[in-house]
Amino acid sequence: MADELLLKPVAYYRGPFGSKFGIPRQSSLVADIEGRIVFTDVFRVREALRGLEGFSRLWLVWGFSANKPAKGDWQPTVRPPRLGGNTAMGVWATRSPYRPNPIGLSCVELQRVDGMELVIRGADLMDGTPIYDIKPYIAYADSFPDAFCGFAGEAPGKKLQVVIPQEIPLDSRQRRILEEVLALDPRPAYQDQADKEYGMPFEGGEVHFRVENNVLTVSKYLL
Repeated sequence: MADELLLKPVAYYRGPFGSKFGIPRQSSLVADIEGRIVFTDVFRVREALRGLEGFSRLWLVWGFSANKPAKGDWQPTVRPPRLGGNTAMGVWATRSPYRPNPIGLSCVELQRVDGMELVIRGADLMDGTPIYDIKPYIAYADSFPDAFCGFAGEAPGKKLQVVIPQEIPLDSRQRRILEEVLALDPRPAYQDQADKEYGMPFEGGEVHFRVENNVLTVSKYLL
């Protein structure tokens, strides 16, 4: 029996986040984030999209392309940000990107089929993420409202109050999305330094912010 599976991207994701810092840690946490799935030349075939417009949500199988390869053997435990970054849990009990095989799974909203591209919302992906497969979400088979979810049983609450000064050059849509993203607190779970300025790529620029007393203030947006 073969012990390796060779994968090649069928598409790449194009979206507003140029690095993994700041991206929501689960899909659909910020539903208004819009991006596109752009197929590679080999898979840019219209017949492969036939019937897709009849579905409102999709499963994406993708790769953690920004992770550095682990040194040595794989690690059986990780420290989820959800638990403050201080508690070790088994890797199979988490959705950590640091896994033996760097494969991710996300459920996103399909807005529309635009020519040979898919316009989607709610992705937790970095711009340029390779997509290995796309499958339709089927509610009767994929939804289990009564399932119990361990330490991740409840959606994360919005921890931070976000202040984006009017002089920051963002339009109303960008402000709304950025406020939702930053309210989830993109900082590493173990960092809480009032004097530290953080930066993250967003919509072709770079957002800088500080956090003090649970208030996040955007200081500048560099284009």
